[in-house]
Amino acid sequence: MNFIQRSISVIWLSLYLIPSSVAEDSLMIDNFESQAELRWDYISDQVMGGVSDGSLVFDSENGNAFAHLAGKVSIDNNGGFIQLRRELDGASVALAAGAYLKVRGNGQRYYLHLRTSRTLLPWQYYQASFQTTEQWQIIKVPLTAFSPSSSWSSKTVKPDSLRSIGIVAYGRDHIADIEIAEIGFY
Repeated sequence: MNFIQRSISVIWLSLYLIPSSVAEDSLMIDNFESQAELRWDYISDQVMGGVSDGSLVFDSENGNAFAHLAGKVSIDNNGGFIQLRRELDGASVALAAGAYLKVRGNGQRYYLHLRTSRTLLPWQYYQASFQTTEQWQIIKVPLTAFSPSSSWSSKTVKPDSLRSIGIVAYGRDHIADIEIAEIGFY
């Protein structure tokens, strides 16, 4: 990694990485306790003929619950993703300025995907990337950092139209291994 790439990485982390805790005015969507499997879905590119393979497991460590998404992402056969996704009550996040998650992983880049009442087709979403480390960290991503997947979508995410949130291993051949202990909006 050259000097410019390192500088960009440091700037990126300073924008999104919050070292201590989430602000008091946040709205936690899930901390993966008590039947999280009823709220979250696992989806892979196999729904469209892809060959990525993974799993979503709900686990705990030292009394702290988390979701564990792991698998092999492959771009073969026009594929390239595994994800966990949860539906949202749009009214509850209508004033959100951004999303946050408490996460650790294998050092790979992952994505937050937001779907709205206007992203009707499966390939329509808003996306923002984040980098994991082996240590638990809290990452905050402002809604302004999300980009639409299609030119047909509005350029900005309207929080009152949010319908789902997903964490996705996406877009390249790699091994995914990510754990999420909390997710929500601020």
